[in-house]
Amino acid sequence: MMKKILCIATLSFTLLGCKTTLDLDTDSVKPSAAPAPVTELVSTPPLNIIMVVADGMGPAYTSGFRYYNDDPTTPEVETNWFERHHVGNSSTYPASVSGLVTDSAASATALASGVKSYNGAIGVDINKQPVTTVLHTAKLKGMRTGLAVTSQIVHATPAAYVAHNENRRNYDAIADSYFDDRVDGQFKVDVMLGGGTKYFKREGRDLTAEFVGAGYVYVDDYAELADVPQGSKLLGLMAPVGLPWALDDPQAQRLQVLTEQAVRHLENPEGFFLLVEASQVDWAGHGRDINGAMAEMSDLHETLLWIEEYQKTHPNTLVVVTADHSTGGLTLAANGEYRWSPEDLHQINMSVPKMIETMLAEQMNGTERVNFISEQLGFALTADQEETLVLLDMTQQPRPLEDVIKRMIDTHTNTGWTTHGHTAIDVQIFAHGPHQDMFAGYLDNTEIAKRIFAILEK
Repeated sequence: MMKKILCIATLSFTLLGCKTTLDLDTDSVKPSAAPAPVTELVSTPPLNIIMVVADGMGPAYTSGFRYYNDDPTTPEVETNWFERHHVGNSSTYPASVSGLVTDSAASATALASGVKSYNGAIGVDINKQPVTTVLHTAKLKGMRTGLAVTSQIVHATPAAYVAHNENRRNYDAIADSYFDDRVDGQFKVDVMLGGGTKYFKREGRDLTAEFVGAGYVYVDDYAELADVPQGSKLLGLMAPVGLPWALDDPQAQRLQVLTEQAVRHLENPEGFFLLVEASQVDWAGHGRDINGAMAEMSDLHETLLWIEEYQKTHPNTLVVVTADHSTGGLTLAANGEYRWSPEDLHQINMSVPKMIETMLAEQMNGTERVNFISEQLGFALTADQEETLVLLDMTQQPRPLEDVIKRMIDTHTNTGWTTHGHTAIDVQIFAHGPHQDMFAGYLDNTEIAKRIFAILEK
């Protein structure tokens, strides 16, 4: 029988909102007012804060991972990191101008600053005015700051913690701001790890060279990370845009590796603030890709296990984990059938986009496609599925081709989806370390930032 632990913590305090203003004509980024203190709960603030955002990870993803990660040789459904550290739930809606369904930019702005904004906003309020983030405040306090993400480092979530821009798609301008905009004359981020070479080395400007000239070490390969002297300021861009899918990346447990390396360089007597993002859980959800989603969840879970062990040996570290929203309307069972069968996903060792890429590159005929896909999926195809592959029009765009394979996986596992976009459901909050109870119960996403502000301002 599966054991379940339900932790209910009641908070006896209310944090007041925090309005911040920034002067765009200066290098300084300073809050105009600190959030209301909660001294009774922040008597001794943690030295380090690790904030983890699992982009797109609604509750169906953590439930799905539980079953995907289960040991089939035991009668119990084993618990995992998520069950051990679940403390509450969070709403995700953006500012009313954008309705009830948030995008990653508005939600990340709320998580980073405690301010609701419109969809597409990067570190600005509904009037497009900059807001102070917890990362800025950590830097002002003298802490080192870092990013470790599987997207490009100028994607919506990391950008909202660092930059100020009215549109999340202004990637080049956001990249420029990472170098040009300062907090009290300092670079905002000491360690930046993820993808995004396309935006940092482009015609007209080479930001990698500028960062090197300013004292940073620049690497573009995982193998180079271990050789960087501990405590360095570091810019590491491992891909032109986002990193390869977890299933395809030659670096196993890529997010864990980036997180470990970030911590190695951030550790110092004044403490650090590190944002970790499992970016591609969301991308798998947009693609209705259960195979990719569970692989990204596994990559995240390995990272969280490493963080859990780090926190045990560094008990003055607070870890807060949440999602910005849920993506895809994932359903663990579909079509009225009481079955969800994720076990065969473990046999699939290549992403569906990579399968399509391989078939196109090798110009496979119909029979070759059937044999290749059957081998990659690890289960027998139906006669209708085989016929679909034989007749597949390989001149189509990649997404429709991918959908054909993904539907085969969905049928086999009985997985359902309701959308290619986001949904308005609440997401979970997980926490461990000093003052973890500050994040317990039901919170709005802005309250997560306000509690981190309260800790930083103590």
